[in-house]
Amino acid sequence: MGKNSIGEFEEIVLLTVALLYKNAYGISIKEEIENRLKRNVSVGAMRTALSRLERKGFLKSEFGEATAKRGGKRKRYFRVTKSGKEALEQVMETRKNLWDAIPSVAFDFKLA
Repeated sequence: MGKNSIGEFEEIVLLTVALLYKNAYGISIKEEIENRLKRNVSVGAMRTALSRLERKGFLKSEFGEATAKRGGKRKRYFRVTKSGKEALEQVMETRKNLWDAIPSVAFDFKLA
């Protein structure tokens, strides 16, 4: 695995950013992962993953408009880049190749 490889949590974050499309900001990503995967996600882990994925060039971000509801703070919205999509496709292909290589007898539990 090279410097552009991604781990499981990064894969989940990238997929969730794509899923949310124009509504992908920190809390919405966190909540979507928690709701879909029934998995707790800390704010720190989310920030770290988003930052790392952006440094790798798999995500890009931009700030939205400031709102009174958020006390004048702006949301940072994320989008998957072309490189991010390619990384996801590579992970998907790797997993598919591994699944396809498993002999059917490996899951024949009548033999155990």
